[in-house]
Amino acid sequence: MNLNDPIADAPVTEEGAETSAAPLEAATDEKAADAEVTDQTAPAEPASTEDTAAGSATLKDDESTDGEATPKPDELAENGGAEEDPEAVVETTEERMRRLEEEGDIAADYLEELLDIADLDGDIDIDVDGDRASVEIAGADKLARLNRPKGELLDALQELTRLAVQTRTGNRSRLMLDIGGFRAEHKDSLEGLAATAIAEAKESGAPVPMRAMNPFERKVVHDVAKREGLRSESDGDGKNRHVVIYPAS
Repeated sequence: MNLNDPIADAPVTEEGAETSAAPLEAATDEKAADAEVTDQTAPAEPASTEDTAAGSATLKDDESTDGEATPKPDELAENGGAEEDPEAVVETTEERMRRLEEEGDIAADYLEELLDIADLDGDIDIDVDGDRASVEIAGADKLARLNRPKGELLDALQELTRLAVQTRTGNRSRLMLDIGGFRAEHKDSLEGLAATAIAEAKESGAPVPMRAMNPFERKVVHDVAKREGLRSESDGDGKNRHVVIYPAS
């Protein structure tokens, strides 16, 4: 053989061609699959400013008549009862009483320990008032003096006690706390203020806004207005939230 002769290409058989083509086809399929996965996993485009504004408008359209989209836990019963949950399990009267009594027992244990830590005297009275557990710290003169005149200590202790009950039961509590009959006395004065505002609304024929109040105070005013046949609504946000009394239409 002459070394200068070119080497002939090795013949490619049909079997060899099929063997060589298979890896190429597999590679092509893998690239296509990768492209499909990339398309599926690509992050969605962020919503436009117009879409966000539309969503906000929808939320505003869903707001309640008293100016709050979602009622706060403490205010669910402010205008006539707790918010209904369509998925809530209906409980019997016996089950409800047992649940509320359990809340009262848990609250009493928590408050007794708190009084011991603070070295304060006081007796714990437990009761059920409607659909709430009711607990009062009686005979606590020093604590009662600290609570007056605005009841800010009472509001703070009530919130802490509700959280303690919720931690034990896993359910939100609407327990009502009192210190030395403060709520009962305060309720009388609130009903007097509500009566004055109602009389003014009837005489002037115009809405009468009242001072800023906490959820308990607003609930008392709403009850008085309803009893007198007038409409009342809560308005404002946060510490400025107050009740407006409307004349009869």
